[in-house]
Amino acid sequence: MPNPTAAMLVIGDEILSGRTRDSNMHHLANEFTRHGIDLKEVRVVSDDRDAIVAAVQALSAAFDHVVTSGGIGPTHDDITAPCVAAAFGVPITVRDDARALLQAHYDRSGQELNEARLRMARIPDGATLIDNPVSTAPGFTLNNVHVMAGVPSVFQAMVASLMPTLTGGAPVLSQTLRVMRGEGDVAQPLAELADAFPELQIGSYPFQKDGAFGTNLVVRGSDAAQLDDAMTRLNALFAD
Repeated sequence: MPNPTAAMLVIGDEILSGRTRDSNMHHLANEFTRHGIDLKEVRVVSDDRDAIVAAVQALSAAFDHVVTSGGIGPTHDDITAPCVAAAFGVPITVRDDARALLQAHYDRSGQELNEARLRMARIPDGATLIDNPVSTAPGFTLNNVHVMAGVPSVFQAMVASLMPTLTGGAPVLSQTLRVMRGEGDVAQPLAELADAFPELQIGSYPFQKDGAFGTNLVVRGSDAAQLDDAMTRLNALFAD
């Protein structure tokens, strides 16, 4: 049975402008790989309502899971939550359980739960909360879309809260062979190996060291026996 599939939607003008470097995709890909969920697509959109709604609808229809990052904070341009609600045609309001979490958090810190902070308690009807042990303001899951913060430490904590609720498949294993040959030299035998092992993912990643070209040959898959067999043949192909 194939593994569940997933996509990631990164939301924010700061990503597209280059001001902020996204690290959340790397973290999510590693977590999904370990959990047996295949991350198939990552899309980045600006803080634009129509773009977010369209992307949520398209990715939700195409994949088993969609994870969003960014746009659920207290400022005017944090519009992810209402956009996800609009994508599924449901109302969004300040929800009592989310408000209670924030109220307790700001009471402990001696700060006011003002109107701006209360924006973080807006939850679409029918959604379930995703715990945020770092800064309290929750994410949420609506249908197959999991909405999370963009701040890496908070995103990672929310992913940790989410993962036990998801059914994964077979973890993806990986082995690498490093050869001091260029991609043009390895392309043909690598293509033949890929044909012989259609259930494995076989890739080549070039590098340069001390003026010489080399290639990392990577074999990935969920069947350990097939993986070992492919690596044995790969080593034989490029034995010096």
